[in-house]
Amino acid sequence: MDSSQSLRRAGSPANAFLRRDDVCAPEGIRAQLTRILDSRDFDATARTRNFLTYIVEETIAGRAERIKAYTIATIVFGRDATFDAHSDPIVRIEAGHLRRALERYYLTAGVSDAMIISVPKGSYVPNFETRELPRLAAPADKHSSWRSMIPIALLSLATVIVSSWLLVEWMGGDRRPKAPAIPHLLVKPFDDLTNAGNSRAIALGLTREIIGQIAKFKDIVAIEGDAPVGTTVPTDDQRYILAGDVEMADNQFRLRARVINGTDNSVIWAKSYDGDLKASKLIAVEGEIARQVATTLAQPYGIIFQADTFQQPRNAPDDWQAYACTLSYYAYRASLDAKTHPIVRKCLEDAVQRFPTYASAWALLSQTYVDEIRFRYPVDPSSSPASIDRALAAARKAVELDPENIRALQSEMFALYFNGDVEAALKVGELALSINPNDTELVGEYGYRLALSGNWSRGCGMVEETRRRNPGPLAYYESALALCSYFRGDFREAAMWIAKTPTQANPNYHLIAAAIFAESGQTRDMVREREWLLTNAPKLVANLRSEIAVRVVRPADVERLLSSLQKAGVAQPSDGHPLASRLMTTEP
Repeated sequence: MDSSQSLRRAGSPANAFLRRDDVCAPEGIRAQLTRILDSRDFDATARTRNFLTYIVEETIAGRAERIKAYTIATIVFGRDATFDAHSDPIVRIEAGHLRRALERYYLTAGVSDAMIISVPKGSYVPNFETRELPRLAAPADKHSSWRSMIPIALLSLATVIVSSWLLVEWMGGDRRPKAPAIPHLLVKPFDDLTNAGNSRAIALGLTREIIGQIAKFKDIVAIEGDAPVGTTVPTDDQRYILAGDVEMADNQFRLRARVINGTDNSVIWAKSYDGDLKASKLIAVEGEIARQVATTLAQPYGIIFQADTFQQPRNAPDDWQAYACTLSYYAYRASLDAKTHPIVRKCLEDAVQRFPTYASAWALLSQTYVDEIRFRYPVDPSSSPASIDRALAAARKAVELDPENIRALQSEMFALYFNGDVEAALKVGELALSINPNDTELVGEYGYRLALSGNWSRGCGMVEETRRRNPGPLAYYESALALCSYFRGDFREAAMWIAKTPTQANPNYHLIAAAIFAESGQTRDMVREREWLLTNAPKLVANLRSEIAVRVVRPADVERLLSSLQKAGVAQPSDGHPLASRLMTTEP
């Protein structure tokens, strides 16, 4: 379950006796800020922490209108009065780091906190949201650690989902939903504001082209219709509405599009697109605009995903719970956190049991199996160990159910790759790309596999494109771009990319960083990464050559990485095995 969904469901031993008014008061907000900053699960740099403290304190003081990129850059980050947000993206980049750090915190240590502090995209002013607090008969044992209850609480949540499904089945199968509650988008014909010449044809053409592009995304259903905007839509059949208008002038047209939440008529997204009316360009321009709209709305981590992530119904039915499992997968993937992995895996296993024809759930389940293998996650005692055969079986089940489902094909590509069948994996990836080149999640993963298999030029270009177009897990793409720069021999740029990636619990980030810092001459950083690996990932270090060879295909590339890791003191010069002593490299 994603962080906001979990917070609305879980109790909070730490906050159970706070009244709602106390939580909303400045003292309550400051207490929550302190709780976040003191948490080991708030994975942020000192600069990011100062950023959060500044915007919270300014908001409490009633100066929210002063929270702009310029004031943040000059007051928090020390930029001078010549700062220009267009040429220096530091505030936007740090805001992204802050949002990811807060999301991770609320998925782990903050899962039961009484207050959610968030920074909405498009603004730097924080939001403070409270939830209903349970009444407890007696205070919790002051000597107990409430943090230790978080994994149990999350596992209990998955158990509640399974139990509710079984109860519905026992009470009567005919009343159960037949399919998961994936979002439905009603696309209204765009209004023709010009009503002259071929303006009506252009408006209709744009409408239908966008519907066709959205239809390539199998986790959203596009419906063509003309339901009036401004009336509440009572069912999930039209959860969201895409509306807009087209206006023509001076050989140009402008499409103004917006997405409306069908439950409360709020506008959750709006954007304008301009196009050339020249006959030689019109069809191509319409197609490009349609692809941009479809990608923005329907891709993983896109507008619809973001809206659904924060829309958790009370007493959610099992069709929504099954769909929520896919949302929780993407929340997990943003950090690849070993602690949330077994919860997401269990949720997806229950989802495919309840909805055996849910192709996307089968696909994401396959990827959780692969993650368990490639990241050497500890096996959950309540589950059987994952295997590459199980991953392949789940992926092929997904493809069998829906041969054009991009998540299904992506999961098959992934499982084949880690099964050592690289050629077959890349063929599946190329097929998926031909079906939907607008799915940036696929573009990034396929590009990364291409790069690691030796086609660094094309693959790295695709990863860069994904980072530019997908608001999803930037840390994942930044670490990939760091590796791309490393293999180009641009160690300075590689160090820049890996420094952008917030510190991760996943050892692969640290392995890449150690190799890069060894080559860029950043000795202190290199030693820090080496010590982290030797302390936290001894099994990875003990099998360094084989672990790298599972991911990096060309032997020459494997040897190059091992050579850098030898410089870092992580591998022996002879065979890439771990050093017997940590003192091979003198600390500065």
